[in-house]
Amino acid sequence: MKTSNTQILPILCLLIAMFLWGSSFIALKLAFAHYHPMVVTAGRMVVASIAFFFLLPRFKNIRIRHQDYKLLCFMALCEPCLYFILEALALKNTSASQASMITTMLPLLVAVSSALYLSEKFSLKNIIGLAIAMIGALGLSMGGEISEHAPAPLLGNFYEFLAMIFATAYTIAIKKLTSRYSPLFLTAVQAWVGTLFFAPILLFPGINLPATFTLLPTAATIYLGLAVTIVAYGSYNYALSKMDAGKASVYVNLIPLFTMLLGWIVFKESFTPFQYLAGIVIFFGVGLSQNFWISPKKMQ
Repeated sequence: MKTSNTQILPILCLLIAMFLWGSSFIALKLAFAHYHPMVVTAGRMVVASIAFFFLLPRFKNIRIRHQDYKLLCFMALCEPCLYFILEALALKNTSASQASMITTMLPLLVAVSSALYLSEKFSLKNIIGLAIAMIGALGLSMGGEISEHAPAPLLGNFYEFLAMIFATAYTIAIKKLTSRYSPLFLTAVQAWVGTLFFAPILLFPGINLPATFTLLPTAATIYLGLAVTIVAYGSYNYALSKMDAGKASVYVNLIPLFTMLLGWIVFKESFTPFQYLAGIVIFFGVGLSQNFWISPKKMQ
């Protein structure tokens, strides 16, 4: 099957977004080792907001429809607000590689939601694939061994699954909004709302602000704000404006591959044999739901 020229740029944007999101699990682990998760999350939002401040002239002609305010707030509440909280909880309890594997559930959740809310096609094969992938995700979590990077893998993977639910809601909201607003503007809204949401959380008791700034975790936080929050989300939002939400979300399956490679390089992370099997089950379920496994007759 040939890819048209109009699809090349969205696909390239998706590949960039998936690599950056895969690397975000590593960056978060590095930052969380020295800073409180909410400090890191608020910091990345502030960095992104400052960067978008210089782009304000590009948004001066944008007029927000009154009926879209609720959807914009819902989008930002889902991601970054609730999603980032759950992701922070996940990575405090499980490894970067395991958390990234749970992200393979997103295409299936988006496929179901797209069928319900965007009138995109959804079949019995999608449902069976979703069930298989969920079994694989459960096996991946149950087979996790307690380690320095995964003190409570079952709990951490559950938090990551909840994060995928909010990521699904975000994807549906973005798909509706990109028909009226530019992807860059929507990404800026995420950053600004995220800053307003997370900055007050820093005043909560139990959240220790850093007395000094260490180079590596500080650099990781800045990377999260610029490369991940701006470039990755901007690229993904652009791709969603050009193709179906279900098709775009399939590329999320690349995240674990990037994260596992980077996790092995940086943290020497690895899976147990049972977890490798569970990972294969997840990929099979996802592939089945997305019609990756095509019969020979259909290929003729």
